Amino acid sequence: MLFNSLSFLIFLGFIVGIYYSIPRRFRWLLLLAGSYYFYMFREAKPAIWLASTTVISYLCVWGMAKSELRRKSFLILGILFNLGGLFITKYLSFSLIQFGNLFESIGWAGAASGVPHLDIKYPAGLSFFTFAAITYLVDVYRGRMSAEKDLRQVAVYISFFPKVFAGPIERARTFIPQLKNRIPFDPDRFTAGLQLILWGLFKKVVIADRLAPLVNSAYGRVAYVPPVEVLLATYFFAFQIYCDFSGYTDIAIGTSKLMGFDLMENFRRPYLSKSTPEFWGSRWHISLATWFRDYLYIPMGGSRVSSPRHYFNLMMVFALSGLWHAGLGLAMSWTFLIWGALNGLYQWVSVFTGKFWKMLGARFPKVERSAIWHVLRVVLTFHLIVFSWVFFRANSIADAWTVIQRIVKSLGNLPSLIGKYPFSTEHYISFALIAILIFLEILDERKSIWERLRVGPRLVRWVYYYALIFGLIIIGDWQLATFIYMQF
Repeated sequence: MLFNSLSFLIFLGFIVGIYYSIPRRFRWLLLLAGSYYFYMFREAKPAIWLASTTVISYLCVWGMAKSELRRKSFLILGILFNLGGLFITKYLSFSLIQFGNLFESIGWAGAASGVPHLDIKYPAGLSFFTFAAITYLVDVYRGRMSAEKDLRQVAVYISFFPKVFAGPIERARTFIPQLKNRIPFDPDRFTAGLQLILWGLFKKVVIADRLAPLVNSAYGRVAYVPPVEVLLATYFFAFQIYCDFSGYTDIAIGTSKLMGFDLMENFRRPYLSKSTPEFWGSRWHISLATWFRDYLYIPMGGSRVSSPRHYFNLMMVFALSGLWHAGLGLAMSWTFLIWGALNGLYQWVSVFTGKFWKMLGARFPKVERSAIWHVLRVVLTFHLIVFSWVFFRANSIADAWTVIQRIVKSLGNLPSLIGKYPFSTEHYISFALIAILIFLEILDERKSIWERLRVGPRLVRWVYYYALIFGLIIIGDWQLATFIYMQF
């Protein structure tokens, strides 16, 4: 079931209405049944992975609680089970193909022909609820939370329908206590939830899904469309993926608020970042970034190691992030690994030049605090990220290289090429929507838009709401396009 569907809106109204009508002791049952119905709306079989992840993780944590001597063994067992399922469904087919290619390249044709070609179907949301389960296992092992005796609480935590397909990757130690608390109806929280759902739908249906055809058209034939079209599609994709993914997150967080739950913030106006470490560390996909930080980067030593090891730790995190994004089964693409390595390289440069920039800031404090310098840093960071998005979006390494070559070669003639390009109505609508988004993000950076509306005139507040609603109705693309990150 997709958030941008009428089915979901009906389902959500049904769940929320019953949620506040039944005794608190039965709410877990409603959330669990509703979450599994939501997950199995299109297909029932993938729920086997969801249920297995829940039961095995619960049993491993139960084993930790019962046997102090075997805590580590149960932790390893739980992690291996969860990562094993991820490997089998996402990477096994691709790995077998690479072995076959290797055998063939060294002349072992017989061995190559004997390598099976599998096409295992990937369960939607597997990465996200796998990471949630690993979070629970590790946090109990480290003593950050006690083992949950009630399987029902763990089952709701892992399957909770707002976050099951694409996050945020919530921590068990913050979510499960909310399940146990009595949650009365809160009009302010309910209003905040509706606001986020409305804004998330606007970002997905009005902005992301209107940009998608322009991006797909150019990236589907990068060698044949005009260079200006390739350049526009590259910029458009940056805003498409942001509005698509952050739109999902807004709807997920807003939906949770309707029922009294607080999920962690996942996006914080990322294209206003002044550096790539700021972008990845505290603004873009925050729940995944902090997951890698807490459960991979810090356990490897983080920055409290020698310089070579620090650089290795940084690259390992981003390489694994690229691997996590790297497609599914037979369709896996090396472009995501390059995307991850490129962003790892950005972190290397940032660490290497960190002392130099601090020295310049101390030497020229007025420049460091100036608005012009701030804007220049934001623009530079944005373009570094946009450049990396080329590899994320391109269908192959060859296509990515073609995109870069065609843009670079056309830079000298870009003003005349833009003047001659036949912009369509869709282009102008897209420019306007992106401008509106940037304007609102800048306002939100200074003070929350919702806080501005809350304390401002009622007329302004309702004009804003109706503008979003009419935007959804008039220019929204309601073709039920899948959210990009549901494939990961």
